[in-house]
Amino acid sequence: MSQPPQPETLAAFEAAKGFMPTDEGLALHAAAAEAATLGLPLLEIGSYRGRSTLLLADAARTAGVQVVTVDHHRGSEEQQPGWEYHDPETVDPRTGRMDTLPLLRRTLAEAGAEEDVIVIVGRSPRVARLWGGRFGLVFVDGGHTDEHATADYEGWVPHLVPGGLLVIHDVFPDPADGGQAPYRIFQRALGSGAFDEVSRTASLRVLRRVGEGQ
Repeated sequence: MSQPPQPETLAAFEAAKGFMPTDEGLALHAAAAEAATLGLPLLEIGSYRGRSTLLLADAARTAGVQVVTVDHHRGSEEQQPGWEYHDPETVDPRTGRMDTLPLLRRTLAEAGAEEDVIVIVGRSPRVARLWGGRFGLVFVDGGHTDEHATADYEGWVPHLVPGGLLVIHDVFPDPADGGQAPYRIFQRALGSGAFDEVSRTASLRVLRRVGEGQ
């Protein structure tokens, strides 16, 4: 059984703004701690303000690996002004556009996690096309449209090693509970024959790569 996050990490996680509930966060940390034993970096797609990044950093630090977190920091569709998940604090008053990068950096700095996390600013599919390394864990928590979720899945799953873990957030089988794009890539992963399901915690799904294919 993996060790829980350090108490100070859990406190920083709970204090940070974001959308990851504590039970799902603990499941993410457990998956990250297991995957980190492969000795490879852990990938997060969708940094936002760094709430879940802190848990990945805690697991990575213990194993001596790094977290790579990728986000364009302009916010996803549902976070734009006038939408349900918009936070006015994320808007840069000089440009009138969302910019969560300073908030992410603040979260990491206040928790002492800056050295554990490599922050990449860019659109996930473009970064994926340039990436040459491999990951022990891929955590998909970016845009929730079919276009964006599919691009994240297709761009980064090829970089996940056999035995590595694919974690998908906001998987809702019932459309009444939330958007269906993460659920569809979860179904795609299971249907590919390349993944076995490891665990479910609310909307968080953990799968293990057992073969090739997407």
